[in-house]
Amino acid sequence: MRYHIENGIAHFVLDNGKMNVLTPQAYKEFYSFLCDFEIDREAHVGIFYGAGYDEGRSFCAGDDIKNKYRPKRTRQEELEAFLFLHQDEGDTPSRPGWEEDVYRHRRYKPIIAAVSGYCLGAGMACMLQHSDIRIAEPGARFGLPEVSFGAAGLSGVTRLARHIAPVDAAWIALTGEFVPAEEAARMRLINEVVPKDRLLERAAEIARLIARHPPTAVRVEMEALEIGQTMDRHDAARFGQQLYKLHRTNYEGYGSEEGFFAGRSKKKDV
Repeated sequence: MRYHIENGIAHFVLDNGKMNVLTPQAYKEFYSFLCDFEIDREAHVGIFYGAGYDEGRSFCAGDDIKNKYRPKRTRQEELEAFLFLHQDEGDTPSRPGWEEDVYRHRRYKPIIAAVSGYCLGAGMACMLQHSDIRIAEPGARFGLPEVSFGAAGLSGVTRLARHIAPVDAAWIALTGEFVPAEEAARMRLINEVVPKDRLLERAAEIARLIARHPPTAVRVEMEALEIGQTMDRHDAARFGQQLYKLHRTNYEGYGSEEGFFAGRSKKKDV
């Protein structure tokens, strides 16, 4: 995993072979970069993509299943490894481990996923968990193939129905079939299908649309979007009102000549 910030945009880049598979070390780096992203004032929005997308490499074909990354353990030690993550880990991460931290991480800065090639299994789970807007090139393929080899529950199934209609989630989860980009757009799993040569360019355009806004406003909207999904409509409305009051009362830009409302007319579309 590579990470850098350019003009307010943080780049999360998977870089591990043609399929950009995930390893324990990649998860550890990803988690560290997510934490840095949250607290860095220079990072307003992120883009998540696979290295070499313009050369035919995939976004992420999932976990590296050719290697176990599990030290020899007794059954008791294996239980403890799940219950006490990173205990006795040392310098070399193993499974289970940092993938749990990545999936559990609560994030309040937006990330755009730019998908090329295969987006499968754990790669799709990471996309679901750590992107808010998603675009893909026409050759992209999405799927959760774990069910075909009996690894049910390991991938993004628990998150999938929060993003798309239950019937579409069931199709992906139960058939193990890959979904092409256009079909993923119809399902609203992704927002847009764009030419491969414009994939990163379009992601940056969207990122700039977000980055032009006050960071505190984006932060509050992110929390409202996430937590509001788990509330009934009355509680969600009250929660939104409280967030609005908190932000309006304390944000110095409201009502000032240099403030948000005064600046709206000056903003231009990307």
